[in-house]
Amino acid sequence: MKKQITPLIDDTTIRGRAFRTLTTQYNQVEAQYELIYKNFERLKKEHDDQEKKISNKLFNTQDDLLKKEDDLKKLEASLTDQKNKLETLKRDLDNKDIDLKTKDFELKKQSNLIEEKNKKLQELTAILTKKDSVTKALKDKVSNALTGFINDGLTVEMKNGKIYVSLDEKLLFKSAKWEVDARGKEALKKLALLLSQNTDINVMIEGHTDNVPYSSKVNTGVEDNWDLSVKRATSIVKILLNSGVSIDPKRIIPAGRSEFVPVDFGKTPEARQKNRRIEVILTPKLDELFKVLETN
Repeated sequence: MKKQITPLIDDTTIRGRAFRTLTTQYNQVEAQYELIYKNFERLKKEHDDQEKKISNKLFNTQDDLLKKEDDLKKLEASLTDQKNKLETLKRDLDNKDIDLKTKDFELKKQSNLIEEKNKKLQELTAILTKKDSVTKALKDKVSNALTGFINDGLTVEMKNGKIYVSLDEKLLFKSAKWEVDARGKEALKKLALLLSQNTDINVMIEGHTDNVPYSSKVNTGVEDNWDLSVKRATSIVKILLNSGVSIDPKRIIPAGRSEFVPVDFGKTPEARQKNRRIEVILTPKLDELFKVLETN
């Protein structure tokens, strides 16, 4: 019996030792498992946290991207708008440049015209100055030529660029007549000589009467003061042309002014006497002036 128990005890001892070994190993494994589990939980938590962070970061990144994309679209729209405005400004600038060039061309054109006009003006001024000088010299010549008649019903004056030689009726005609007296012919011959020596002078002969109606007991062909003023003017012309000197008839124009251009509006005999006159109007030829005006 003892022999039978001894092996059992030995076996039990061996088994107990094995059990204890297994228990120790189990405890070790369980401890390792627990450690691994804790590490797993820790790693899982870290993973979840990291994943959450990444997810949040990704969300924020996507949101930023959307905002940046929206900003980019706005920027592109702004750039497009700026580009359009720039193109519009460029077109406006081009148009203004064209306008400026056009205005510059017109300005130069106007400047040339003004310069040309100034040149013409200077020419005209020089001609007018020369004309005034010539007219004054002509007045002096006429005054010198007719000096013996100056205080005998004859006056010489310069006005409006012309020389007016005024001869009273008493120096030339009898009342209501148109035949020139000897004293008047003498004055007219001196004037004719002057005109023959100065061929650049045009001559207007004006007959003037007073306002007393013309009347005659005989039929003379003269009906009124118009006729009388014309007859007197043509009488003067004929004497000038037949005074023995050469005068081109085309230079002389007779005109009757009747009573309508008086020098004295009074109703006295003295006033009427002043109005009965012949006016010889001498005008220097203005051919040079007319040429400048024609080219203007």
